Amino acid sequence: MSLILSSLVFTPLLAALVVLVMPGRLQKPIKVVALLGALLQMGLAVWLYTRFDGSAFANGQTGYQFVEKLRWITFSLGNLGNFQIEYFLGVDGISVSMVLLTGLVGVIGVISSWTIKKNIKGYFLLYLLLLTSVMGCFLALDFFLFYLFFEFMLLPMYFLIGIWGGPKREYAAIKFFIYTLVGSLFILIVMIGLYTSVIDPQATAWQLKLVQDGMPAGTEIILQVQQMLQDNAIHATDMVRTFSIPAMMEADNFVPDSLLHTLSGHQLWNLPLRFIAFLLLFAGFAIKVPLVPVHTWLPDAHVEAPTPISVLLAAILLKVGGYGLIRIVYPVFPDGAAYFSVLIGGLGVFSIIYGALCALAMNDLKKLIAYSSVSHMGFVLLGLASLTTEGVNGAIYMMFSHGLISAMLFLVVGVIYDRVHNRMIQNFRGLANKMPAYTTFVVIAFFASLGLPGFSGFIAELLVLVGGFSASDATGMLPRWLTVVAVFGLLLAAAYYLWALQRMFFGKFWLFPDLREKAVITDLNAREYLMLVPLALLALLFGIFPHLLLDKVGIAVAGFTELVLQNGQDQLSLILSSIF
Repeated sequence: MSLILSSLVFTPLLAALVVLVMPGRLQKPIKVVALLGALLQMGLAVWLYTRFDGSAFANGQTGYQFVEKLRWITFSLGNLGNFQIEYFLGVDGISVSMVLLTGLVGVIGVISSWTIKKNIKGYFLLYLLLLTSVMGCFLALDFFLFYLFFEFMLLPMYFLIGIWGGPKREYAAIKFFIYTLVGSLFILIVMIGLYTSVIDPQATAWQLKLVQDGMPAGTEIILQVQQMLQDNAIHATDMVRTFSIPAMMEADNFVPDSLLHTLSGHQLWNLPLRFIAFLLLFAGFAIKVPLVPVHTWLPDAHVEAPTPISVLLAAILLKVGGYGLIRIVYPVFPDGAAYFSVLIGGLGVFSIIYGALCALAMNDLKKLIAYSSVSHMGFVLLGLASLTTEGVNGAIYMMFSHGLISAMLFLVVGVIYDRVHNRMIQNFRGLANKMPAYTTFVVIAFFASLGLPGFSGFIAELLVLVGGFSASDATGMLPRWLTVVAVFGLLLAAAYYLWALQRMFFGKFWLFPDLREKAVITDLNAREYLMLVPLALLALLFGIFPHLLLDKVGIAVAGFTELVLQNGQDQLSLILSSIF
């Protein structure tokens, strides 16, 4: 069994252990160890991406690549069956782009952290733990394991904001913690409900002695076990319950009369429990996206977080929410995805417009970019809600593209803040005269984010809009007017970026008088070039050659949309017929 995925997850953790035993006075060696850990993770991520076979689709239990699967916790619960948690890692077209993004941005974040002066050892220890947690989320295929990584992200992020953040860091850290914890509780409730409702047909075949323990069960044996389950021919003591996400994707693995079986008939507030479970899971991940109206923690967290943590938060952590929707919510509850498609698309469009309008009203450059993230992540929801191949491709492309571009945006904010310790747009004029190279990268970042052709953001937005427009005829999931409204978000993005650019960078140089004594206006240094040049080149590369990403994810997305659409329509009709 290849250990490439475990190496990807735990390499930063090993670096963190090295940092832990190093004396705190060795500040530069600690930074070097952290950089080496991040570089090694990035190297593994790039290697994995180049070796990944984009022609395969992971359907149900099979098709994942570089799989690592071991029994972790197993014991008998008597009449309640057998308890099982697996160490289950795998990668497919849905997750491979997020793995690459995490590796790339992780290194950029370490380089950006080079100027941290307060408690160097503690900072890099928490930073490396955060990289481990995020990568674990993108590779875990056991829901319990995913939840562990998802929850563990809270701890390092809370301290990184609360200790190294700005003047209101405690408030921002607590707000981030509470919002994310509430979302985690929603996810936990559904995870427990799924566990009580789903069996592992492979492990159940071993329990029934249909195949020798430890030997793989063939397709015929799996189908036999699933048929026995639906015929109530398996005693509860022989059922092996599971947290396996691929097992949860197959309706035949649900125990008849269990809480979340399609035909169980269980209801709450006149809604089937499966719909309630879908909404709870959706809400849990929507907080992480974040989606309006549960977005208010994000601007506060960004404003108070140090620059490298803002980079990680915008580029990677927000994507865990979108990834959770694609990996878990939609394939496990395709009936809910079909039933609530207009609601989800509407929330996505509302986030696009509301986030853009808020950005247009901001005077703090960092808050402007934070609200632009809310707006751009709304496109992810719109593309996913369309359930078209173009739309879902666009959603994944938007997550990857936004990761690169938002990292560059927060880095350029950090550059000016390091020199002046101020981010207010009205305090600057004509910066292009003093900082021409810096202005060049600001222009690149702004135009890439608003979707200028030639940049990755354009490809992402184009795919989402094409998918949204075609959804009415292709899938019947979204009315066309929702996508028309979303287009206005692009116009608003141009307005707030061009407004900020014109006010801060053009005209005669001027600086607010109170800032002149302490300000040291210098252009980019070597470290800043080292961060910004790769991100700009990658935004261009994936904008000019979109096949570099689409060839890896396209087959998986086509299979995903077909699977969710077919299962969603079939299961939805069964649920509605059982109610009425």
